[in-house]
Amino acid sequence: MVKKEVRYKILYLLLNSMLCPYCNNAETKVTDKRDSDGISRRRRECLKCHSRFTTYERAEFDIHVIKKDGTRQKFDREKMKLGIVKAFEKRPVSRAKIDKIVVYIENKIHKLAPKNEIKSSKIGEIVMDKLKKIDKVAYIRFASVYREFADLDDFKRELKELKS
Repeated sequence: MVKKEVRYKILYLLLNSMLCPYCNNAETKVTDKRDSDGISRRRRECLKCHSRFTTYERAEFDIHVIKKDGTRQKFDREKMKLGIVKAFEKRPVSRAKIDKIVVYIENKIHKLAPKNEIKSSKIGEIVMDKLKKIDKVAYIRFASVYREFADLDDFKRELKELKS
């Protein structure tokens, strides 16, 4: 029979540790930790094979999005990021800048979500406001999908409003 302490240690390691990507050992130590923009970067060293690797940790919030049809869906950061990445495609904006934009928008959503719910229209407006300040072409691309532009007149209307 396994001692109680050993069982607890195994359970703790399974629930709270990072596996080494080289040897799958559960025992690692953090050699350096840096926080920025809501993301913790940790440099780790495996206690078995002594390999080093980096992990990134971000707090996850339980927010639900209320869609146009009234259904609720869990907020998907990656879905939002993909839309923003597509808007900036072939534009002179770095991936790091896009990541900062996503973090900014996500933080704003968390601040504005009463009872951990927010309308999808509000998220779209937050994204468009941020894109408009950074890159007008990315803004138009995002707006055309978000607002479901049907024809050239919709683009003209939006461009006219953007110029004024």
